[in-house]
Amino acid sequence: MNNKIIGIASDHAGFPLKQFVLQYLEEKGIEYKDFGTYSDRSCDYPDFAHPLADDIESGVVSCGIGICGSGEGMAMTLNKHHGVRAGLAWNVEIAHLIRQHNDSNCLVLPGRFITNREAAVIIDEFLKTPFEAGRHQLRIDKM
Repeated sequence: MNNKIIGIASDHAGFPLKQFVLQYLEEKGIEYKDFGTYSDRSCDYPDFAHPLADDIESGVVSCGIGICGSGEGMAMTLNKHHGVRAGLAWNVEIAHLIRQHNDSNCLVLPGRFITNREAAVIIDEFLKTPFEAGRHQLRIDKM
C-alpha cells in the first residue's frame, strides 16, 4: 500500500490498542487521521467506523485501521460501505491474505485479543502486502 494517510478509528474497548498504534505509526513516519474515540469512556463503534469508511470511500485516506473489542462490530459496520473491504486479522497470516487475496483497504484488529507487539507485526504485514489480482480480482468484482 502506498504510504499515504491511514485512517484509524476505535471504540472504548479498542482505545488502549489504538493509542499504541498511533504511536507506532508516528515512529514509522506514517501519516494518519484519527477518527476517535479519544478515551476509554463507553461509546458506540459505528460512530467512529462510519466516518472512517466515508473517508476511505472518498479517497481522503488511502486505507484504514479499525479497532474494537472483538473486531467484529467494527468490521461489520465498515463493510456496510460499498467502497470498503474491511478484514479482521488476529495474526500475520490473515493480514497477508486479506491484502493478497481480498484487496482489503481496511484492517480490523480485535483490541481485547492481541498484544501490542502482535498488532505491530499485523500492521506491517498488511501495509507491505500487495494485492495479487488475477483470479482474485474476478472475485472482488463480484462483491
